[in-house]
Amino acid sequence: MKNNLHSRKTMKLTFSFAKNLIFFFLLCAQVFSQSRSAESVIQKESLINTVSILASQDFDGRLPGSEGYNNAAKFAAEKFKELNLLPLGDSLFYQFLYVEYNRIDTPAVFSAIIDSVTIEYELGKDFVIRGFSGANRFSLPVVFCGYGISRPDLGYDDYKDVNVKDKIVMVFKQNPIWKIDNKEWGNAYPREKSLIAKSKGAKGILFVSLPNDSKPQPLIGSVMHGEGEHPVDFPQLHISIKAADDLLSMAALTISECQTKIDETKKPHSFLINTKANVIVNAHYEKNARTMNVVALLEGSDPVMKNEYIVIGAHLDHVGSQAGLIFPGANDNASGSAGVLEIAKAFALDKVKPKRSIIFVLFSAEEQGLFGSKHFVENMKIPKEKIVAMLNLDCIGYGDSIQVGNGKSSPKLWQIAKEIDSKHFNLMINDTWSGGGADATAFHEKGIPSLYFVSKYSYDHLHLPTDTVETLNPDLFEKIVRLAFLTAKQIADGKYEREIVR
Repeated sequence: MKNNLHSRKTMKLTFSFAKNLIFFFLLCAQVFSQSRSAESVIQKESLINTVSILASQDFDGRLPGSEGYNNAAKFAAEKFKELNLLPLGDSLFYQFLYVEYNRIDTPAVFSAIIDSVTIEYELGKDFVIRGFSGANRFSLPVVFCGYGISRPDLGYDDYKDVNVKDKIVMVFKQNPIWKIDNKEWGNAYPREKSLIAKSKGAKGILFVSLPNDSKPQPLIGSVMHGEGEHPVDFPQLHISIKAADDLLSMAALTISECQTKIDETKKPHSFLINTKANVIVNAHYEKNARTMNVVALLEGSDPVMKNEYIVIGAHLDHVGSQAGLIFPGANDNASGSAGVLEIAKAFALDKVKPKRSIIFVLFSAEEQGLFGSKHFVENMKIPKEKIVAMLNLDCIGYGDSIQVGNGKSSPKLWQIAKEIDSKHFNLMINDTWSGGGADATAFHEKGIPSLYFVSKYSYDHLHLPTDTVETLNPDLFEKIVRLAFLTAKQIADGKYEREIVR
């Protein structure tokens, strides 16, 4: 009888243990199912559809200050509203800031006049207009002025002994890779080089990419202009290497030979070219145009941890259009913006609410100098110490693998993403960097741990009219956004404690 009693007790304990084990596995399966269910909200079809809208002609390249950008911001705000997220801007979802704005209309003309023969060039193929070009029209002689540098203090001046008054100067867009006395040249921003040329009496400037680079920069649309007053009557064009060679043909030189001569001697080689250029630029400039970040909040469920925050962001802006030529910016950065909207949807629809609060933000004016993210960080409504982490999505739709930047500055945060990738995707490479990068930079500089999600080999169409939705890799796109979501979910559920930024 004693043995029978012992057997019944053993069976009872075994049954109880088995029941608890089954309950445990069912609970784990439920949690896993809920997590997978939330992740599965993120679909490539939805991502591609959002990119198609943001990169469409209706939004005209999303230049801050333009109607196209305002329409994109309105689209994003309406998406946040549909998800019942809380507005966190100055006016509902909008956080306003002011930036320079320059609208470039038709006509946009560039042609070379060589020995009484006129060669007409095509916008987008043979030349582009700099985003902050001045407006004017003229037909004037061209002077080649090397790198467009005037540094008498270093014993180097491309404008010495050459008269550029009432002429157009042609200069290299970049600075030389060599130095004199190991001193920096200063920045190579177009505005700085333009203002130097204007101060010497020139009427306009033609930038040329360095022809001897292994991969010369293509004709990109750009609004990264640099500091200083905008020269409103001073046209700035970026011309092709072929067009530069056409202009130099009367001198029996190529632009490559000119670069070689300067680089080998480390001395200027400037001269008047016996050709003219015909330039017409129609631009309308505003020094203080209003634009906006788009900001929304999903409040956390934990009574204590909801006072801690994650920021998930991407820049909504691109470089606009010029005289009807649109730079759609599908990968840069309609892809990241679509990713943020899709992650917001996944969190909003998740049955298991995050413990920490999440701020979703689409930044303006990244392309001009990270102005939107800087403004956000300097004008936050919550203490920076309460932000546990920031995740930035930029150029995530084109390429063949995943790179997560800033891992050297926030290694514990990076390791979370790496472990998730190893379990689910196995697409993340080990290369990373420090110092933030793009819109993560402002957060990094405030000591906020940050990660920068980007696809590897992402920049083949960077700032080109060919950056269209058709070039994207939908499968990779979906996986990067899911990786960012699962990383954010780990942080939001309290499985990451804020680390000291290196």
